Amino acid sequence: MIDDFLTGDLSDVEEAVRKAAAAEIMPRYRRLAAHEVDEKTGPHDLVTIADRSAEKHLTASLTALLPGSVVVGEEAVHADAAVAEALHGGAPVWIVDPVDGTRQFVHGEPGFCTLVALALRGEVLASWTYAPVLDELAVAVRGGGARLGGTPLRSGSPEPGSVLRVAMSHPDYTTPEQKRALLGLAVPGVEARPCGSAGLEYLSVARGDLDAVAFSWELAWDHAAGLLLVTEAGGAHLTVTGEPFRIAGSNDLPFTAARDEATARRVRELLT
Repeated sequence: MIDDFLTGDLSDVEEAVRKAAAAEIMPRYRRLAAHEVDEKTGPHDLVTIADRSAEKHLTASLTALLPGSVVVGEEAVHADAAVAEALHGGAPVWIVDPVDGTRQFVHGEPGFCTLVALALRGEVLASWTYAPVLDELAVAVRGGGARLGGTPLRSGSPEPGSVLRVAMSHPDYTTPEQKRALLGLAVPGVEARPCGSAGLEYLSVARGDLDAVAFSWELAWDHAAGLLLVTEAGGAHLTVTGEPFRIAGSNDLPFTAARDEATARRVRELLT
């Protein structure tokens, strides 16, 4: 069933993502009231009415497109951690981050996106990255390449001898141990900066505007869509032990995704 779905017309998924953003996110952009923003684990971990409403919208529309599928969404897992167990099951799973970059969304900045990935038994098969303010939609299908607005994406390779541009976990979200690992990037020839929306950083790698990312957390909804996008654009991803990142968890962290295999290996060495 899922093979037929993936080889069919996936424009219905694109439409579902766009509709959720148009109905639940954009009407609240720069219009959030104070009571529509809450903290989850702390002041840097925010959730809004747009996050919750968009996830409910996508849960209904995506499962209707693929009968028998389930949704693992950021807000659903926050409410009930057992929801994430579906990543280990045998049903197709929609992995959803309704507003990736909630902090930017709350501050009225354009750097946020909606992330959707379709996975089966731990393998990401397709992904959608939609930045509604920028009206950019990137789609990747395993073995079928990556596209941005219908145009093929190729990550390419950094210019020989050029400074390596890396977006890394934001200091507000890292433990002292994670900070020490990421300090490996503080070397000549590397220009590291805190990341914004993870989904948009992955898109920057896929389009060759950023050389790599280095992240210290493994929440599937933040990474599933972007990792497939980078891979299908020609890039690669590695954990510090040299293994590919697993969306179902239990990864050795931090990990990197980069424009090409050589860059991924270089960043990985700096993180160890």
